Amino acid sequence: MTTTLPAVTQAQSDAALQWLVRINGQPEQARSAAFRRWLLADPRHPVAYEQAQALWNHSALAAATLADEDRLALQHYLARMSPPAVRRPGRWRAGALAMAACLIMAIGMLGGWQPGHWLLDLRADYSTSADRREVTLPDHSAVTLDAHSSIAVQFENGQRRVRLLHGAAFFKVTHTGEPFVVQAADGQVRVLGTEFEVREQGAATQVTVRAGRVAVSPSKGAVARELIANQQVSYGAGQVSHTLSVDSEQHLAWREGWLTYSQAPLAQVVEDLGRYYPGHIVLLNEALGRREVSGSFPIAEPLQALDSLGAVLGFSRQTVLGRFTVIR
Repeated sequence: MTTTLPAVTQAQSDAALQWLVRINGQPEQARSAAFRRWLLADPRHPVAYEQAQALWNHSALAAATLADEDRLALQHYLARMSPPAVRRPGRWRAGALAMAACLIMAIGMLGGWQPGHWLLDLRADYSTSADRREVTLPDHSAVTLDAHSSIAVQFENGQRRVRLLHGAAFFKVTHTGEPFVVQAADGQVRVLGTEFEVREQGAATQVTVRAGRVAVSPSKGAVARELIANQQVSYGAGQVSHTLSVDSEQHLAWREGWLTYSQAPLAQVVEDLGRYYPGHIVLLNEALGRREVSGSFPIAEPLQALDSLGAVLGFSRQTVLGRFTVIR
């Protein structure tokens, strides 16, 4: 007779991940009496530990990418944090860099943090994780930050400047007579009296206008493209796309807690839902990712939205440790 174990609890998953972090730092802990007692205390503990190992192995690639992409920047911050008398080149710095990267990854995994933008957030005045945030700037302009977004603000010498460091932000600008400019990547958006969104889209930056006008410059010195309400462009590498007519209310529905689509690929929907999930969502089926989706989905419950889509499109999801979801 086969006995089915109850599901692993969140507390057991968290304990398993803590043991895994400890053992990766001190391998001898795997042979300790305390670890053996924990494994034997409940038949679900070995299952939880196996799940934690699967999550750890998946995250190894992300950790390597983080260390490679941010190596020079992290080295700079480590140097600034260290007193001049103890700064040493060579092995010490390499060891400190590796230790810092491992520490960041371990803390991030336990806290549900998504790597990739933590260095940019050090420069931010306002930032978000898997949520949205309303911000009032010193001139009383209003900014709505989407999940996993950050901005830096500089108001001085008669200039109002905001830099989108990553993610997306919706601006409702107060008219003061002073210029208001949003910088993102190599380009900028100059306000001519408006409500608009600036969004990071891979290698490009997307600008969508809800009301008023903006002037979009893809690079310094480039000819600006003017946009009015319900228009959108993308820019990158000094180039700007054709102007598109869009339904700005549908595109900006995330501000009200919804994602709305008309014949959008599932891969895009999954990526968008992932912004509001305190972990990782991975789509393993490329053909499935190309299937088109229409509808509105609440961003407060991304897994429920995935379940609704799965019932229609015939896919399943598996969630490990409450923070890692695979769609196949």
